[in-house]
Amino acid sequence: MTHSALKVRPRALSTVFLDRDGVLNQKMPEGSYVRSVADFHPLPGVAEAIARLNRAGVRVVVVSNQRGIALGLYIAADVRAIHEAFQKHLEGSGARVDGFYFCPHDKGQCNCRKPLPGLFDQAVAEFPQITAASSAMLGDSLSDIEFGRRLGMLTVFIAGAEEHRSPSAEDARALADLRCPSLAEAVEALLQNP
Repeated sequence: MTHSALKVRPRALSTVFLDRDGVLNQKMPEGSYVRSVADFHPLPGVAEAIARLNRAGVRVVVVSNQRGIALGLYIAADVRAIHEAFQKHLEGSGARVDGFYFCPHDKGQCNCRKPLPGLFDQAVAEFPQITAASSAMLGDSLSDIEFGRRLGMLTVFIAGAEEHRSPSAEDARALADLRCPSLAEAVEALLQNP
């Protein structure tokens, strides 16, 4: 884990933005999609990490590109059902996600597909107190890290399982302010006193 980047930690971290696939749940092989609750497998330590953020008073927001909707592989209701099931799973650990936002579009069709800022704007519309300067973006792909950097957030690359990393993972690792093997270790780093 690289802690040297913590010197750029935002003042009074108030919101953590999390990518979904590969950060919260097991990522499907490249080109495959989590289509249903049956495909969604939370990663070890995720519920406890989110509970730690909750206890620290940090807002938890999930932002996810869901291109599979545009490709006709599943529908928005399927994504909402996955998120509802995950929220119930979290409740067992005393944890919760404050907001889920996802982009259902294909590339070049919108302003909400990461790294574009639309999902951040949606979160701010619901939680006006969110600021990029007091937020961090945690993700496993280049689009996640670029999303956070464009907005001026602290960025954390979550390495995850090597066999499921995106082709742009090394670029994302190089661009991120902080690198951690898992969400649990990223939360530990963010919550410790710098």
